[in-house]
Formats: sequence, structure tokens, C-alpha cells
Amino acid sequence: MSNQQPPVAAITAEQVVSYLENNPDFFIEQDDLLAQLRIPHMRGSSISLVERQVAVLRERNLEMRNRLTQLMDVARDNDRLFDKTRRLILEMLDAQTLDELVSAVDDSLRHSFGVPFVGLTLFTDKHISVGRSQTLKSAQQHIGGLLAGGKALCGVLRLKELEFLFGKSQAAEIKSAAVAALEYQGIQGVLAVGSDDQQHYSNSMDTLFLTYLADVLARLLPSLLASLRAVK
Repeated sequence: MSNQQPPVAAITAEQVVSYLENNPDFFIEQDDLLAQLRIPHMRGSSISLVERQVAVLRERNLEMRNRLTQLMDVARDNDRLFDKTRRLILEMLDAQTLDELVSAVDDSLRHSFGVPFVGLTLFTDKHISVGRSQTLKSAQQHIGGLLAGGKALCGVLRLKELEFLFGKSQAAEIKSAAVAALEYQGIQGVLAVGSDDQQHYSNSMDTLFLTYLADVLARLLPSLLASLRAVK
């Protein structure tokens, strides 16, 4: 006894015509199908289906052009960001002293990247005459929650956190900030950037650039800090 199903009869053109006659709105929700159909548009006649198909293709063409424009804008922004980053990294590599390194980072972020508030703080029990420094214990008390995850983060910070990162004189002006930890060969610290716009550093913002900058900075600090101690 055979279990094979009987072959399905092919749909005839007459059946298709009959279905479309009974369902005149069928193509309204079938944009994908309309884009694939080939229908001759005879001169002197008015075929709404052809007009609909042309409209669909025109809309899709406009959408693709908008997407392409957006991609080109992103590419140009990335080129500008790469160029600024390259120049900053070269300036950091050229720094011969801790003072030059701190100045290179601060000046570039403020002027090239347009960052109004920059805070670079090293965690050490010894006093450092260059830049800002705090003890690790103080850092854990004031911004321990920001450093717990070990990843850069963005958002609206509490006043005591802002005061620790940027100093009391600037804290009240900062509405949002991004923070990246510095850690390499026993050197610990934090690099922070701030804005007077509460939405500028949102928690969904990409922190790749800040993390990259913090990683490079952390690797340059040990030798310059050693040189600073040797001079003393």
C-alpha cells in the first residue's frame, strides 16, 4: 500500500485572475512581490499596479540613498577621529616627562576633540607634583563603584564622584561624564571626560576610544613616573 500523496495540481492563470478579481487589495501589502514583477506599461493606458510598483522602487531607492549617505557620514567621522587620535598618540609617545604627557592629553582632548572637562588622576600614597593624585583608599571610598567593573562607563555621576574626578571647582558644571580606569605594572588611576550636557555621555555611548586612550596612557606612565622619582 503506497503512502505517497497525490500530486498538487498546478494553479492556472484563470485561477490567479479569479483570485485577484475577488481580492483587489491583494498587492497593497505585497511590496516585495511588486518589486519583482515585470508588467508592461502600455502607452495611453493607466495601470495602477505599475504605478504602485514604480512608487515602491522609488521609495526603496530613496531609502538606499539615505542609508548610503549615513554610511558615508559615519566613514568621514571615523576618518576625522582616527586622524585626531593618531596625532594625540604621537604626541604622547614624544613626551619626555610626566608633565609633557599630561599636557599633551589635556590639550588634545580640550582643543582637538572639544572636550570641556578633563580629569586625569593617579592613585598613589606618594605626592606627585605633576597632575592630580589621590590615594587608592580615597579612590575606593569616592569612586569605588565606578571602578568595580573594570570597564569604561558613561552617564550621570554623583556630585562626590565628580568632585573626585575633576575637582570641586568644576564638578557643579558637569552634567554627564565618561570614565576609564588606568592600570598597568602597578600603576593605577583614572581618566575622565565631562560635558555640561546631561545627554552627551549617555550610558549607551561607545567607550572604545576612551578605553584605547587609557590603555596607551597607562603603558607610558611607569617609565615617566620612575624618571620623576629619580630626579627627586
